[in-house]
Amino acid sequence: MKTEFNTNLKLYSSLANWWPLLSNPKDYEEEAKLFIDIFSKRCRPIHEILELGSGGGNNASYLKSCFQMTLVDLSPQMIEMSKRLNPECNHLICDMRTIRLEKKFDAVFIHDAINYMTNEKDLAKTIQTAATHCRSGGVVLMVPDHFKKTFCEKTTHGGCDRDGKGLRYLQWQYDPDRADS
Repeated sequence: MKTEFNTNLKLYSSLANWWPLLSNPKDYEEEAKLFIDIFSKRCRPIHEILELGSGGGNNASYLKSCFQMTLVDLSPQMIEMSKRLNPECNHLICDMRTIRLEKKFDAVFIHDAINYMTNEKDLAKTIQTAATHCRSGGVVLMVPDHFKKTFCEKTTHGGCDRDGKGLRYLQWQYDPDRADS
């Protein structure tokens, strides 16, 4: 897919308050346990994690029980959602392709936000950011939703109710250009 990174998506700006109904933090528990297990089995203990593209903070809501989390997202509205869920975490509004902190972390974590790197240049910038912020002997964990070789077109649905509001969605996942990278 050859789309450019779009920071004006309504879901991450004017509709960000609906995020917990679209992407329920409870849906992240099982996968977050796997990430905690991966980080915990390192030879060198992991205490501090930098999460790039943290969105609404759903992964951090579980990871914070074991690690000190610094959360980075480009959307101020998503950072606000994450602050409600994770007030004890450090939050920064920055672009994961270009952020440069004066600090290194035991681990750098990028969940599905890596999917927004739709060209090799942006992907390389994001990988460089992760490498720049990872201590020697640390770990960088990137978890994309899909890989080209295993991608399957499908339809999914979801949503939930909370605080007198409800949201339901129907999603089509397809590759409009199977020849791209």
